[in-house]
Amino acid sequence: MESARCRAFVASAECGSFTAAAGKLGYTPSGVSQLVTALEKELGFPLLDRSRRGVTLTGEGERFLPEIRGFLGKEDRIYELAAEVRGLTVGSVAIASYPSVATYWLPAVIREFQTDYPEIELRLMEGIRQEMLEWIDQGIADMGFLTYTEPMDYEWIPLAEDRMVAVLPAEHPLAECEAYPLSRCEEEDFIMPALGHDVDVEALLTENRIRPHIKFTTLENPATLAMIQNGLGMSIMNELCTTGWNRNLVKLPLEPEKNLTFGIAVPSVRHASPASRRFLEYAVRMLTRPERGE
Repeated sequence: MESARCRAFVASAECGSFTAAAGKLGYTPSGVSQLVTALEKELGFPLLDRSRRGVTLTGEGERFLPEIRGFLGKEDRIYELAAEVRGLTVGSVAIASYPSVATYWLPAVIREFQTDYPEIELRLMEGIRQEMLEWIDQGIADMGFLTYTEPMDYEWIPLAEDRMVAVLPAEHPLAECEAYPLSRCEEEDFIMPALGHDVDVEALLTENRIRPHIKFTTLENPATLAMIQNGLGMSIMNELCTTGWNRNLVKLPLEPEKNLTFGIAVPSVRHASPASRRFLEYAVRMLTRPERGE
């Protein structure tokens, strides 16, 4: 199986058209089409449906896409290992991350890593938890920076703890209190991020048998925070998400208190590419912090 055919298929599936895939790979659209067609003939069935709007995966294409990604990933690792043996450091690392981690923690790590390894390509992908886990499962991302929850289906490297806080409008009746009683959520207009299913928040509320009155849902925390600033409700999130958000809102610790553990999820550190292992070393060294109270 020729890797060029496989790369043309993966790029077409990800981009949604042969033209866009051609721009990504540096081929002509007809060249990409021919490579995909050759792969389909080799396998004996179509992988993509063609239309004037572009291309979409067939049922067989959906089944084979993660396997072909894995095949290409192994090939890339072979070349990276060979380069490492020759004293060269090349490759690429796809990093999935919460927007808050990508904004406040990772830039310093990326800057130092790129200074030492300028030939390694880094791709930073921001998303909510559900998206990140899908990217890792599909082999699109090599690792994910997220919070720990059970079950954890990947190798886990803990980095730091961050407390959860209640975020309230500045004029909220409890704005001057030292802490926010979690049970009060049932009486509030609650704004839930992550398409209405923030795993960390839902776990906290379930653990305390609290059913909030969800008034609004958002995709990511910045929209939630902006809505709180405008008096549309309140929410609960980890404190890192609220960095830099101080106008027209207040942040209170919870009662009872709750901390989250941030870390890195990796399918397998042992089988990760040399470039990925190098980046993990930098991230662990620069981001690991002692637990609160130590």
